[in-house]
Amino acid sequence: MDWKVAGAAFVSVFLAELGDKTQVMTMTLAAGSRGALPVYMGAAGALLLSTALAVALGGAMGRAFPALLVRRVAGAVLVVMGAWLCLRRGPA
Repeated sequence: MDWKVAGAAFVSVFLAELGDKTQVMTMTLAAGSRGALPVYMGAAGALLLSTALAVALGGAMGRAFPALLVRRVAGAVLVVMGAWLCLRRGPA
């Protein structure tokens, strides 16, 4: 197991999720429910499933295309999405 990769993935996802609208929604669900455990289980299950899909897709892309191309395309997509979010008009 490559602990540097695992640590980088943990820190990246943890920091990206802090204050995310998904986290706010989860807090809202927990505040309105009688028990936190079902909310926790549902939210954790959803994050596990979405992460599994991302890892599977990333692994398939890594096998089908050179790693440098995947990194460059992913970086370009993030830049375009960030620019679009910054430049769009209207409520966020």
